[in-house]
Amino acid sequence: MPGQEPAIPGPQGLLPPGTLCGLFQPSFIHMSGPRVHSFFLGNSSGVNFSVISSPVAEETGNLQVASCNGSARAGDWDLSVTPGTSASKVTISLTRSLELCLPNATECCSAPLCLLETLQVLACHDSVVLAHLLIQAEIYANSSFAGNVSENATIIPNQVFQPLGSCPCDLTAGACDVRCCCDLECTPDLKQLFNGSCFTGVFGGDVNPPFDQLCTSHSMEYTPDWFPFLCVQSSLNNTPFLGYFYHGSTSTPRVPPFKIPLQTSPGRLFTGYRQGHPVMTEENEYFTIPQRSMAGQCVGNAPLAYLQDLDVKCLTNLASYKEGLPHDVRINSGAGDFILPNVVYRNITDRDKFITGSGSLHSAEVLCQNVTFAEHYTFIWEEENIEQINVTVFLGSLCDGEILTQRFTVKFISLKNANATEQFGNPGYQVGKPVRAANMNSSDTFGSLNIWQPAGRGLCTSATYTPVLFGLDSFSGCILEVDIDEDCSLLRANVTEKLSSLIQATHVGKRDNSSASDLNDWVEIRRLDPFISDTSGSAGSSKGVCPDIPSNLNIRIIFAEVGAVQGIPQQEILAVQISYSTVRWQFQCGLTCENSISFLPITASVQFIKVPAQPPVPMTRFQINYTEFDCNRNDVCWPQLLYPLTRFYTGEPYSQSLAKGLTLVFLVVLAAIMSNPWFSKLWSNSLT
Repeated sequence: MPGQEPAIPGPQGLLPPGTLCGLFQPSFIHMSGPRVHSFFLGNSSGVNFSVISSPVAEETGNLQVASCNGSARAGDWDLSVTPGTSASKVTISLTRSLELCLPNATECCSAPLCLLETLQVLACHDSVVLAHLLIQAEIYANSSFAGNVSENATIIPNQVFQPLGSCPCDLTAGACDVRCCCDLECTPDLKQLFNGSCFTGVFGGDVNPPFDQLCTSHSMEYTPDWFPFLCVQSSLNNTPFLGYFYHGSTSTPRVPPFKIPLQTSPGRLFTGYRQGHPVMTEENEYFTIPQRSMAGQCVGNAPLAYLQDLDVKCLTNLASYKEGLPHDVRINSGAGDFILPNVVYRNITDRDKFITGSGSLHSAEVLCQNVTFAEHYTFIWEEENIEQINVTVFLGSLCDGEILTQRFTVKFISLKNANATEQFGNPGYQVGKPVRAANMNSSDTFGSLNIWQPAGRGLCTSATYTPVLFGLDSFSGCILEVDIDEDCSLLRANVTEKLSSLIQATHVGKRDNSSASDLNDWVEIRRLDPFISDTSGSAGSSKGVCPDIPSNLNIRIIFAEVGAVQGIPQQEILAVQISYSTVRWQFQCGLTCENSISFLPITASVQFIKVPAQPPVPMTRFQINYTEFDCNRNDVCWPQLLYPLTRFYTGEPYSQSLAKGLTLVFLVVLAAIMSNPWFSKLWSNSLT
């Protein structure tokens, strides 16, 4: 009828017009712990939630007919709901204990498999089931220790003269340690779970094993002929394994401060920075700059690492805005003195590039504050010391209701570089530095080699980019929303376009200081197109199924160590290959396919492969046939008989060791000649 509301499809058929609708996400959960969470998507106003224990009929094995007469508690289970605007958090908790039964104990688990039960959570409105959640609970008894840890000091005996304990792997008091077969608190039933993989050696309880030097020991596969003359006759109580432990001491728990201990040498705190070391302040604290964590969130008190550039963007508003370290803090140069940064303050001119949110004009009642929009740090360094620090701070007005995208950049520039456009004067790559990329088909030749930096819900529409860092294998991805009626060809093109957006380059720099005008300093990126079978584009494909979707981008970078500058190894990129891995995508739904949107995860992986700079020297026929002369396979190495005179000795230059060896040979020959009787006669005749 015109003007009449249509019926809404629900789990039990068509719902009356005007009825609320919703669904659980996920709709099926395999539960292995005492608490599990799910989300009810939709408006939860007026919705009653209930839990039913054992909803499966024993005769047929099918789910019983859902009823809205349940409550928020069923047996040992408790249900709680945290309402929200568009989604409500549903928590199902177990109220009973999961400890194994001790003698004469009740309300505990009598077997390792403590609970095996099926639950059903219903969301009802006016006695009509809107959605249901099925939970399969399979929970084992808890074998961990849940008592209070004592704060008292622990006296550790001297392990040089006596073992720390007969069972060193017994680490938890009052509970069974997994794979520790000497633990007296492990019942026979628990030992059957790991009886074949118990800890061996001293850690597994064999604190006095027979050592190889013992005359009665036969553990050595090959016993030399001289072993009976040099073996040891000793009791197992006097075992050398006791020396593997440290001396006994008193251990008192304490909270480590966010500082490093002061060194005893007066007037000189450091001997110099090395790459990756934290930059220190005059108060012996870390110099911190906001940085992104692995989870994609900004951390305001993250230490700055030496010779590691940064380019970070953080979101904040007026309510959560916090000032960082003051700009007049003195920085430790690494040579014992302190440097005061040169700070320049500027007002922001392009405010729209940093502000998102309300675009209307602010009234007089809106609260505004002058805050920092961006901070750009430039560290001038030489060898292991910081020579100068320049800071440019951009200030602007931030009002209530606006979202500010703050930017923090750090650049380390070598003092020897006359051209400040180069990041540092290193001819090769260093671990953790961004890989340089270029687009030779463009006029400005600027390129990028990135991976995803997920944020929020992890969707590809909200994901940002982060550069590929040299020497660090990485794996990232995002989630793409796909409709059930999605065309497979359009889906492949969409996924390929999003993966290709990560690689906006045609070449990669061999070195970090590769010249943009010299094509020999760059390596062309080799691209392998994704494999698509002939049957992928057939018209008879099933609905919600798409084969050969290129869901993974593989970036393989081959590099080699080509030398060293001032003792720092220099890496050079030799080749770069990009390939795709395809999957078969199929629409996923829970108990009922109520939602027409599914998710497709797409990923990007980076792998660095190190190869020798030069091919290894092939083995000679003598080395292949006579393996007993190979120093890497045998304890006795005849080629190293005169070790200081051979190439194996690297303690000093070969010319110096050869000269010292010849001098020693000359002295031995001279001593042999002078000790001969005829030399004495010749010497006495020459004197007369």
